Amino acid sequence: MGGRVARTARTWLVVLGVVAAIALLPAAPAAAHNSLTGSDPRDGARLAAAPERIELRFLATPKEATTEVTVTGPDNVAAAGGAPTFSGKRVTVPFRPGAAGLYIVTYRLASDDGHPIKGEVRFTLTTGTPAEAPSASAPPTSAAPAAPTSAAPSPTPAAAEADDGGGTGWLWAAGAVVVLAALGGGLLLRRRAARR
Repeated sequence: MGGRVARTARTWLVVLGVVAAIALLPAAPAAAHNSLTGSDPRDGARLAAAPERIELRFLATPKEATTEVTVTGPDNVAAAGGAPTFSGKRVTVPFRPGAAGLYIVTYRLASDDGHPIKGEVRFTLTTGTPAEAPSASAPPTSAAPAAPTSAAPSPTPAAAEADDGGGTGWLWAAGAVVVLAALGGGLLLRRRAARR
């Protein structure tokens, strides 16, 4: 009887060791790698009213010393109304709206693993400050035709992150733990049934 208990104990130690190794190894790099999890306004949004601020949400807490956020509007005009503020995993930037058109929020930060993360969020403001009226002294025929502005959103994906697989490592680890626990439980139940 003592041999059976010893074998069962060894089996469980091996199963628990494998589960612990699988759970810890993939999760450590994923936890050290940061990524954008959301924003307000969301990427690709079309807004009739300008927001007071822009908020970026990250997987891990960004560091103030290594985080840069810029906001630009149509014709590459700066639209940040002040310095970013940090609160946990959120970075907020006051928004200074200008002309209607495409606004681009770019961010760059370093993860705990040293990997630089950069990307952008784009949104379109459908109303804004009116464009400047042409000068009365300029002859109307001398004005060149206006080039199309960037008022329409870009067809390319906006949130281009350096590595988009950084946040899913823990999901794989959790799945592996569940599968191994089910296999270990099935093995134990099978051995108990064989003893009866």
